[in-house]
Amino acid sequence: MSHKYKVHQLVRIIHPNFSDKRASSNGIYQVTRLMPADQAGEVSYRIKSAGFGERAVRESEIAAQASQI
Repeated sequence: MSHKYKVHQLVRIIHPNFSDKRASSNGIYQVTRLMPADQAGEVSYRIKSAGFGERAVRESEIAAQASQI
């Protein structure tokens, strides 16, 4: 499976967990690194948001941000 998103692309988490303290206030993250596929074959990404550090997400958990700020 190839990566749908690129490094530096802006994305948002589709269904954020509201109790997640790592969630960005505006919901916008920047892809910082492409990661390999997991055992199920789904690729992952490292994403970050200003002030919230980095986190890993699976491709199914994110979507492209409509307008690239």
